[in-house]
Amino acid sequence: MTSHTHDTPEKIGVMLCGHGSRSEAAVAEFAVLAEKLPQYLPSDWAVDYGYLEFANPVIRKGLDNLREAGCTRILAVPGMLFAAMHAKNDIPSVLNAYAAEHGVKVEYGRELGVDPRMVRAASARIEEALAAADAADGPVARHDTCLVVIGRGASDPDANSNVSKIARLLWEGMGFGWCEVGYSGVTFPLVEPALEHAARLGYKRVVVFPYFLFTGILIDRIYGFADMVAEAHPDTQWVKAGYLNDHPDVLATFAERVTEIIGGDTAMNCAMCKYRTQVLGFEAEVGMAQESHHHHVEGQGASAPGSNVADCRLCDSFCTGACRLDAGHHHHHHGDGHGHSHDHHHHDHDHGHSHDHDHHHHHHPAYPHADHPLGPESVRKHLKDGA
Repeated sequence: MTSHTHDTPEKIGVMLCGHGSRSEAAVAEFAVLAEKLPQYLPSDWAVDYGYLEFANPVIRKGLDNLREAGCTRILAVPGMLFAAMHAKNDIPSVLNAYAAEHGVKVEYGRELGVDPRMVRAASARIEEALAAADAADGPVARHDTCLVVIGRGASDPDANSNVSKIARLLWEGMGFGWCEVGYSGVTFPLVEPALEHAARLGYKRVVVFPYFLFTGILIDRIYGFADMVAEAHPDTQWVKAGYLNDHPDVLATFAERVTEIIGGDTAMNCAMCKYRTQVLGFEAEVGMAQESHHHHVEGQGASAPGSNVADCRLCDSFCTGACRLDAGHHHHHHGDGHGHSHDHHHHDHDHGHSHDHDHHHHHHPAYPHADHPLGPESVRKHLKDGA
């Protein structure tokens, strides 16, 4: 009698790795996306999710769930638009450490990136806002409309340039008269100077579009500055478009980022990565070590954005990012007394690859243009008296 042995079938698990936020609404929206993603994947694949910092569940918990469900191969993707330092550095560091500790196979895919479906999702959000504005105030020709695309902003010029590419694709594809690009933090121009510049161009309508996946403190900041600039320029019609959220094309792109791992197509576009190439102005960061420093804020939980802004010694009605000035740009102080958002801690920026953990300070490579007048320095005029 001949005995036959059979290999145990491979069980695939999918891990969606989010950044995490102090905003309960942002965390809830990411969870909804994770709940909808299985509809776009094979029915026998398990799907879970976790966050790099602040929110629960943390990434390790999601990996635990998949491993305990019997998954022998885990396909992980960053729940992020572009590959800046969180996607290039922090998340893979967590995944690699977990795989080594538990002996499980974890493969890492690429970010959403510049993709035709993402551009379609963005255009759909803009079209929705334009239709509502036309219905309320009458139509305005596209050629008389300026589009302002606001990205997150990073200390990685490659990620920042992708925002500009998305903006150009929307501008040219939708036929707007003009387009400007701004960022919510770290780099330049920030939201307010970008909108002020757009206002001076003289277009009848300005559409403010946050190229973001979810709500949160940074969305509050974008809309807050939009309202502020609109009040100062009442002759221009200002339209606030919605962010991407769980648009079907976003979900379809996430699904492809997962399934393409099976075929080995996982390489991020690193042609202009500052850790591999001497990008102008960032030459000192080539070859920096890959490690995460997020353990101190992992799973701390979230609070609604702006919940304690009234107690902030720097900001009034919304988080302006002024605490980045207080933190000196290059490291972040804990417990500065304002509990509404901890801009230095909820990360409207991304971190470098190597960090010296000196108690409560995190040292980062100096952003070479931290003193740019259209960057974080532009919020000084909004500091409370005496701050």
